[in-house]
Amino acid sequence: MYIGEALIGDGNELAHIDLTIGEKDGPVGNAFANGLSQLSVGHTPLLSVIRPNLMTKPATLIIPKVTVQDMDGASKVFGPAQTAVGRAVADAVEEGIIPEDKVEDWVINVSVFISPDAEDYRKIYQYNYGATKLAIKRALEGYPSMKKVLAEKDRGTHAIMGFKVQKLWQPPYLQVALDLDNLDVMENIINQLPNRERILLEAGTPLVKKFGVGVIGKIRELAPDAFIIADLKTLDVGRVEVKMAADETADAVAISGLGTIESIEKAIHETKKQGIYSILDMMNVKDFTGKLEQIKEELKPDIVLLHRNIDSESTKAEAGEDTSNMTEWGNIKAIKELTGSMVAVAGGVTPDKVGEATEKGADIIIAGRYIIGSKDVRRAAEDFLAHMPVDPDNMRVVLEEDENI
Repeated sequence: MYIGEALIGDGNELAHIDLTIGEKDGPVGNAFANGLSQLSVGHTPLLSVIRPNLMTKPATLIIPKVTVQDMDGASKVFGPAQTAVGRAVADAVEEGIIPEDKVEDWVINVSVFISPDAEDYRKIYQYNYGATKLAIKRALEGYPSMKKVLAEKDRGTHAIMGFKVQKLWQPPYLQVALDLDNLDVMENIINQLPNRERILLEAGTPLVKKFGVGVIGKIRELAPDAFIIADLKTLDVGRVEVKMAADETADAVAISGLGTIESIEKAIHETKKQGIYSILDMMNVKDFTGKLEQIKEELKPDIVLLHRNIDSESTKAEAGEDTSNMTEWGNIKAIKELTGSMVAVAGGVTPDKVGEATEKGADIIIAGRYIIGSKDVRRAAEDFLAHMPVDPDNMRVVLEEDENI
């Protein structure tokens, strides 16, 4: 059995094809026969034809994905879509995509998407023809390879979904800590930030404490495609807090490394269940590696945060002590070897420290006061971004059939 898929076009006439190809006496053939004999209201299968009285080969069954509710909808399926599929199959044989010696042995099941709002019959035909032939080619060539799937899983976008789910697949990143207690100020800062994929937004602990986890939803309204971190510093009942943040569309949750191993593992387990990132904040944890070694291998955090305590820094600075090396960057390589996690650094980080941090292996640079306290938020953020590469996909041309992308 061969399986193929393709999406072509845009607007209401967009075509999405799913299909299976296989032997008449195999599972694909059984599905073909069942489709013709077990009809469903609004999803009546039909044979593809080149024109009336001229069925294509291999015999191909078209199954409407969207419920056909009236004759207008039926005309779109029985007219341009049916013709498009039939001619695409015939052309696939003529072009050698389908071996000619298999046309009597194979059958094809094609699921066709036709929007009820589609109006342009020529576009319906054109898009469904292209999508069907591409899906056949992909099916018989085994596209995509697993290498392609793994390369694209964290950066692909869906044409219909309407928003992008950002994954941290190519660091470094700049995490802007919105440690605020005022929603108007928060909105003003977010609106001033550069529109860059490398910028992550953190709902700081003060925001969450004052406005609740619902503030994540407010940030999402202002920045629909942003990667949003909920800095909960969870110590207990982590599963509940993580779910609350995930329900508000957080992409990551910060868990306190001061919690018990049991609490940390339960919280991380919930992030995996919810499909979001876990950040283990090691602020005030004296033995980083000792704590991390106790966590089960399958529950290691996605990100380990080496966090300099701001209050402690201020006290030492006031006493005239050197605070320049308070971030524990020397632990980055050891932590990565132990956990396989990304590492974030925070606590008074300034642009001139970005190069040093990334050279030592930091994946995420967290900045708060330097940006949110600036009179020119955009410039302050760009001070950090100037030390980072261009956004991951800026120079990338997506060629779907290229297995190296």
